[in-house]
This record gives sequence, structure tokens and C-alpha cells, in this order.
Amino acid sequence: MSERLTPDGKRSDSQHREYLSFLVGGQDYCVDIMQVREIRSGARATTLPHAPDYMRGVINLRGTVLPIMDLATRLGILVDTASARSVIIVVALGDQIVGLMVDAVSDILAVASEDLQPPPELPADDQRRFVSALTIKDDTMIRVLDLATVLPRKVTEVA
Repeated sequence: MSERLTPDGKRSDSQHREYLSFLVGGQDYCVDIMQVREIRSGARATTLPHAPDYMRGVINLRGTVLPIMDLATRLGILVDTASARSVIIVVALGDQIVGLMVDAVSDILAVASEDLQPPPELPADDQRRFVSALTIKDDTMIRVLDLATVLPRKVTEVA
């Protein structure tokens, strides 16, 4: 880890990463901001038959069909996030682009790598280890989502 001096002479950790924080079922989550492409509101998904329960459907994003995932349902949180105030966070993981339906976007956080803690070992299916780290900001525990496990591998086939 390298350190730099800020303009006011204080040491600065160059290992800070930025995260977009948001609410899902009243709980705080975040994703690496480098995975966020845009934030949309007011988009209503067109449902598709036989899609998994966590897939809300698809929207037209400037001529591209974008699958929309209800993040609360995917995480096993029993609330309905589909409301007029719901927000869609368009994320990309490699060439896979998906919209995540959340309650609200909260903030952009700069988190030092030493402020990220691994989640406790709990019995869980390896395919459902959605949280890669935890951090605390202003006395609030924020979960860092691992998009590689949250996004289904063949989401384009699902939607």
C-alpha cells in the first residue's frame, strides 16, 4: 500500500475504492462504483413468462433489452421493492449488463481497503455467498455485494 500526501499535508491512503451505496428492504448495501453504468428511475419492466421469481422482466434501454433483477428477492429479503420510488442501478460484470431494482440510492462511499472486513463464516450454499465484505460508515453496517455471485451466470437466457 502506498501513501501520498494531500494538499493539506496529511497522509492519504491510495487504496481507497469508491462504492455506490443503496437500500434494499431497508438494509444498506453497496457495489464497486466501477461496475455501475447508470442509475434509472421510473422504468417499468415488462414481465416475461417462466422467468425466475427474482427477475422482474426487461426494459428498453436506448434500444437494448436490459434484464431487470429484483435484488431484494434475489437476496432472500421478503419485501416488495417494486414501487414508484424504486430505482434501477445498471451494473456490468464483464460483458453481462443487468439492472438491479433497489429501494433507493444512498451515497458514494470512499472506503479504505483496511476498513473492509470479511463476512463471518456462516453455513451457506457457495452459490449464495452474495456479500464479499462488510464496512461500517457512520455507525451503519454496509454489505459489499459480490456481483459475480448475485448475477446469475446465464441472465440473458433467463430474461
